[in-house]
Amino acid sequence: MTVAQSDRIYFENADQLKERQIMAENETNGGAQGAAQNQQTAQAGPAAAVLAQYVKDLSFENPNAAKVFQALSNPESPKPAIEVNVNVGARRMGDEAYEVDLKVTATSKVGEDTAFAVELLYAGLFGARNLPENMIEPFLLVQAPHILFPFARRIVADTVRDGGFSPLMLDPIDFAALYQQQRAAAAQQQPQQSGATSLGEIDLGEPQGNA
Repeated sequence: MTVAQSDRIYFENADQLKERQIMAENETNGGAQGAAQNQQTAQAGPAAAVLAQYVKDLSFENPNAAKVFQALSNPESPKPAIEVNVNVGARRMGDEAYEVDLKVTATSKVGEDTAFAVELLYAGLFGARNLPENMIEPFLLVQAPHILFPFARRIVADTVRDGGFSPLMLDPIDFAALYQQQRAAAAQQQPQQSGATSLGEIDLGEPQGNA
């Protein structure tokens, strides 16, 4: 699904969102009626704010350190093989709040020995206002993980480096293309091809924490 330019969501941080709302409330051009009209205009369009970003879980294992580093020092040893998987999940946290998880797992092997295994669960809390129903899914599975990914990428690289290996620089991910592919496959009722990145774990039921 291609998101038209007119459907793009305006992103602002929490401070900008609050400041814009205050300015709209204090607008006096044209009297109270003008202020009300300006405030209504400011709040009419779809908008989203990144309220918080955080590490939910991070683990690093280096089970065969001495053996692996000895092997890596040997020019005749096989090159490390690395497998990376990325998964996106989302859930509703309130009327206008969503949590988006970006889970990254990476495993490196030298021959049959595991060199390292890193797992990161990085998340963001997003505020969203006036989003049409057809924009919620692409917002959660495309725009939100696109914002989170550079931060998760840096954490993974630093963690692997601190474990004694060369930093693992994850390749950029085109979340929009992945979303379009999965939507097309779903429309044709075809099973999704197995890949390193998966989208689609969304829980839009009752906000968590509510009875």
